[in-house]
Amino acid sequence: MRGHDVVADYRNARRMLGVVPQELVFDPFFSVRETLRIQSGYFGIRNNDDWIDEILAELDLTTKADTNMRRLSGGMKRRVLVAQALVHKPPVIVLDEPTAGVDVELRQGLWQFVSRLNREGHTVILTTHYLEEAQALCGRIAMLKAGRVVALDTTENLLAHHSTRSLRVRLAPGSELPSALRARAQADGDGWRLRYVDANEIEPLLAALRLAGCRLEDLQLLQGDLEDVFIELMQQSGAGA
Repeated sequence: MRGHDVVADYRNARRMLGVVPQELVFDPFFSVRETLRIQSGYFGIRNNDDWIDEILAELDLTTKADTNMRRLSGGMKRRVLVAQALVHKPPVIVLDEPTAGVDVELRQGLWQFVSRLNREGHTVILTTHYLEEAQALCGRIAMLKAGRVVALDTTENLLAHHSTRSLRVRLAPGSELPSALRARAQADGDGWRLRYVDANEIEPLLAALRLAGCRLEDLQLLQGDLEDVFIELMQQSGAGA
């Protein structure tokens, strides 16, 4: 772990790592501040109240600093878990579904804080089922199926090579999608999605609609996201199994 043998030099190796578990694990006998001081002591750190205050402020826990852990809501307890993982300033942080079951406000706050930590040089390993979260936060993504890695690449490359771009059209009453386009079309509510790979394909698609006498009520260009990538890769891995 960053040059420290995890067996021969396990104490220093552990100092390199901060872990936020998915389960809410806490000691019910202490306040938030006491919990963080105790956690600091596990790493031989004392008199670090300035750093504790900074963490509390960043996680919006300042007003709860002297509150017993039992009196906190589930979302607040999850914030304390994040604070515990950061109290010894580890260079590597593992977040195991940190926003599972939390409200939107807390999720956004954690996203901002995690992004800041990453910008400041921390390596952040995030496990999540929220694909929009992975797309927003991660520069490199691994996708797993049944414990097997089916994709490992930068977020940019995954989106560029696997996501599907499409032209969504809603036809006016009386207009029918021409048969020449049905092979690449997918029904989408009251409209159609016409898949394309290169932007140069857009004009021929529109020309085909004009040639068929179609009138459009609405037109949208849709960029695929990580959910599209995930579905495609899972289907491919299933087909090859």
